[in-house]
Amino acid sequence: MNTTQPLPLEKHVIRILDTLFAALGLVTLSPIILILYVMGLRDTGSPLFRQTRVGKDQKPFILLKFRTMKIGTASVGSHMADAAAITKFGGFLRSSKLDELPQLVNVLKGEMSLVGYRPCLENQTQLIEERSSSNVFRSLPGITGLGQIKGVDMSTPRKLAKIDMLMQKHMGLCLYIRLIIATVSGAGRGDKVMASTH
Repeated sequence: MNTTQPLPLEKHVIRILDTLFAALGLVTLSPIILILYVMGLRDTGSPLFRQTRVGKDQKPFILLKFRTMKIGTASVGSHMADAAAITKFGGFLRSSKLDELPQLVNVLKGEMSLVGYRPCLENQTQLIEERSSSNVFRSLPGITGLGQIKGVDMSTPRKLAKIDMLMQKHMGLCLYIRLIIATVSGAGRGDKVMASTH
């Protein structure tokens, strides 16, 4: 990792790259997004999932994802959700990370970056407290980040907040590109879920 704080110019360039990559991704992947949307209609009848998450400066925003769980599933962190709530198609979306594609819209709107801490729910108070004390919320949340690449998720809030802080401290163009490449290459995973209770 870099050992110095990113320069203001680097932050500006990263934001430009966020916009360019998100726009390019939405255009080039639009056929895949359309196919997933239609398949989602057959799966749950409501393929696009909207959920309030905590973003920069702890301001709430509406995060977009493809739905992976049955309609009516409790709004809790993935690690607290019952695995039985995940549909067969939803399992495919999660394992392939394709459920994250709609978040490119959040990136275009300036609510997220491609790289940053994963935005949590408003009821994940312990993680919010840990991140707040580490000043993690001064930056934008991201679609992918160091925590995901290292396999650390929201089930361990203190550990995750420390990794988020480390990533933020060393974030620059080099780390930004490295984390994107690692994600596209298949590194990391999403939040784990509880074993099925059924």
